Amino acid sequence: MSINYPSKAEAESSKGGDLASTRTRSSSENEVQEETEQERSRPGSSRSSDLNDTTTDIQHGDTEPDLEAPLSRTSTAPFSVFTTPQKRFIVFMVSLASFFSPLSANIYFPALNTLSRDFNVSPSTMNLTLTSYMIFQGLAPTLFGDLADMAGRRPAYLIGFAIYLGACIGIALCDSFAALLVLRCLQSSGSSSTIALGSGVVADIATSAERGVWMGWATSGPMIAPALAPVLGGLFTEFLGWRWIFWFLVILTCAVLVPLVMIFPETGRNVVGNGSIAPQGWNMSLLNYLQVKRQRGKVESSPPPPTSLKTRLRFPNPLNSLRLLLEKDVSLLLIYNALIYSSFYCLMSSFPQLLSDIYGFNPLQIGLCFLPLGSGAFLATFLSGHILDWNFRRIATQLNWPIVKNRSADLGAFPIERARLQITAPCVFLGSVALIAVGWCLHYEVPLAAPLVLSFIHGLFMTAAFNTLSVLLVDLYPMSPATATAGNNLVRCLFGAAATAVILDVLKAMGRGGGFTFVAGVVISGSPVLWVLEKWGMGWRVERKKKIQAKKEKKAEAKEGEKVDDKTGAS
Repeated sequence: MSINYPSKAEAESSKGGDLASTRTRSSSENEVQEETEQERSRPGSSRSSDLNDTTTDIQHGDTEPDLEAPLSRTSTAPFSVFTTPQKRFIVFMVSLASFFSPLSANIYFPALNTLSRDFNVSPSTMNLTLTSYMIFQGLAPTLFGDLADMAGRRPAYLIGFAIYLGACIGIALCDSFAALLVLRCLQSSGSSSTIALGSGVVADIATSAERGVWMGWATSGPMIAPALAPVLGGLFTEFLGWRWIFWFLVILTCAVLVPLVMIFPETGRNVVGNGSIAPQGWNMSLLNYLQVKRQRGKVESSPPPPTSLKTRLRFPNPLNSLRLLLEKDVSLLLIYNALIYSSFYCLMSSFPQLLSDIYGFNPLQIGLCFLPLGSGAFLATFLSGHILDWNFRRIATQLNWPIVKNRSADLGAFPIERARLQITAPCVFLGSVALIAVGWCLHYEVPLAAPLVLSFIHGLFMTAAFNTLSVLLVDLYPMSPATATAGNNLVRCLFGAAATAVILDVLKAMGRGGGFTFVAGVVISGSPVLWVLEKWGMGWRVERKKKIQAKKEKKAEAKEGEKVDDKTGAS
């Protein structure tokens, strides 16, 4: 992927559009700013005031990261210099990389009964490998997300895949349950970061107005995994043995690492801005390195490409993601999203045992029964993305809110919660009803077609609901989306781990129909959270923004006072 880096002067102009709040503007930019001040007073203007800025950021230069730094104002510079074909390649690689986390989780399901026999443990004990996997699936991205937002996307991807590759080799060779448990934790740690990183990459290259579709494509990999992985797991377990599941993952990882190392570009906006700035050494792909080396060898009169933005490296801080839970609106969003995710995984994790008990299926047949559920989830990624972007445009038209292609905009007074959450509520209701129906079909042991069709409906609507809330979170944290998504991962995976640990016992105690009705009832009973977020979310953001603005001003005054004291002492 070839990117023509501009001259230093051009890059500074480009950076102005992306990092205008932190750099001195040129005279022409000042004229635009004066016009902007007049437009800010008009209702519906896309250039709203700082205090009405809805979006937030996690700044990595400070000792205490700022969760509320504003999104860049509407600017004349392109939001991203990557062309549409380049964006498609980037998102394809993101989707492929994100495929590994759910692939590793779901390819494992058909082998659970076989693994229980081989390691001489009960099914409930073997389910601990699922629980531990999901716990680390939540914990690891809090480190990798912060690393990616600080040092760039490529280093985080490469470190994660290195850990994942080693863990897969270890599992393929292990002979004890304890080793399996530990290595599954490592496997989860390496692969789970890819989903948070994927959200970060999409936020790097796509504006809010087009983010739904790009997020849909980026999450297509994770969503197709529930459909394909169990089939693959069943095939390997039935004909080659369960160890070949992990040798297959080793081979697939090596195949994906080749384009990731050689071609995939750095997109982190704190490293390469809108993509026009040459990345530094550890952020370069092999193609970037050869391109920059060739440009440096040109005639002296040609200015060298600008170097990457300087970032102060530090050890990744997982608490950055946890700080999201201190915000009222974000904590409600994350907790309810986790409930939706848990209901989906309650069905996923219990399906192998239920299908084996009721229909007497072997691992391959169990894997094939996951196809409808996974297909519904896969379809939801595309449908929900297009519907989200359509609803964004519809509300923008109602408010006379201008949408300029490939231009960043201050969403200030735009009701972004309403644009996203209007899609979520009906999806939650329909997905929950489908889960109840699946439970009672399994309870009465009806013909297989009924629960499979209903599992497709459940996967379709629950995944759509989950995606809309995930996109909203990225809208709120566009400059630190990996850290924000890591917080989302942490909460949903902890909830999911608890759900998978107890679901078989719940079904045993309450019955299949009663157990799934209880799970769906919990999700539906929490749905008023969506109304609360839509009604008060914007007000909470404005209030939070004012507090952050006051804190920044106080900090700036303190620094200015220190400088005056230093000058006085020196004189």
